[in-house]
Amino acid sequence: MEQTRHETIVITCGDPAGIGPEVVIAAWVRTHAHAVARLRIVGDPAVLSTTLATVPGLPSLAVDVVGPADARPSTPDRLLVVAAPGGGAAVARGSETAAGGAAAVAALDTAWRMLAPGAGPPLAAALVTGPLHKGALHAAGHDVPGHTEWLARACGMPDDAASMMLWLPPAPGSASGDGLGVVHATLHESLISALARLSTARITAAGLRLHPLLTALLGRPPRIAVAALNPHGGEGGLFGDEERRLIVPAVNELIAAGCDASGPWPADTLFQRAAAGRFDGVVALYHDQGHIPIKLLGMHRAVNITLGLPLVRTSVAHGTAFDIVGTGQADPSSMLAAIDAAVRLVAAGWRGDD
Repeated sequence: MEQTRHETIVITCGDPAGIGPEVVIAAWVRTHAHAVARLRIVGDPAVLSTTLATVPGLPSLAVDVVGPADARPSTPDRLLVVAAPGGGAAVARGSETAAGGAAAVAALDTAWRMLAPGAGPPLAAALVTGPLHKGALHAAGHDVPGHTEWLARACGMPDDAASMMLWLPPAPGSASGDGLGVVHATLHESLISALARLSTARITAAGLRLHPLLTALLGRPPRIAVAALNPHGGEGGLFGDEERRLIVPAVNELIAAGCDASGPWPADTLFQRAAAGRFDGVVALYHDQGHIPIKLLGMHRAVNITLGLPLVRTSVAHGTAFDIVGTGQADPSSMLAAIDAAVRLVAAGWRGDD
């Protein structure tokens, strides 16, 4: 993908006690993004050096500490690290600790400052994040559930101003489709609460956020399917009237806004159609309706993309995996896909609030 100039993309490892440092290093070596962007890791250089020295399968790399404004190109054979304040504190690997939560937030804050406009233009164009641990965050005194809400507050916005899209790139060698994006009309709440808050406006808003993001990733207008809520799409009202009352009006509004949208599609067959290349995006109505099929189709390739904030932020779609830290089993596929998605979105000029 062509870019007129190399933009800087900053990468955080998330909680340093988890597999974040491992997948960041493994992705740094394998990604093709160095050819079109300047990559920087933000975190504790000592943690990265220790990870390189102790985790089986990682290469022997130099770790260079650089300043936030350093403009040198990145290469696969040297880690370029912007040191976050407070580095050097001991973090017990493979366990939930306040030190791990504090280090994760220190790196996130440093990366955010590179993204935020100050006296001059921002020093970075996009943020890619490793996995956090909510318990460690709370132990460190931070009352946010994760990156998304922390970034919303940093942008001066309420927690619910931001939402997430799951992006599943095509599997290597796949001939069906160009990838699949899923956005949710409701997300992190109980199922009873989600159903009570489901509305035509929420479904329409989700589709209108999904459309420009997929356009940026695919380079063409996407085909969007809206999921039904009830079994068999409600069977004409036999199993509920939400399809007629809430979902059909939302589909019509999306079509009127210029989206190639259709539905409601019965959820038990929708994702099979989408995985076969019939659709590029799905509006899911609640958390598990979208998350379960994406993780079954390709959990280790999936990417979390933040919507609603004036920045480009992508993330791995997995957790800290404390149980396999240091074993060499951590899969960098999601981090690789997150870096690739960030590069694509920057090249297309997309921001989360588009």
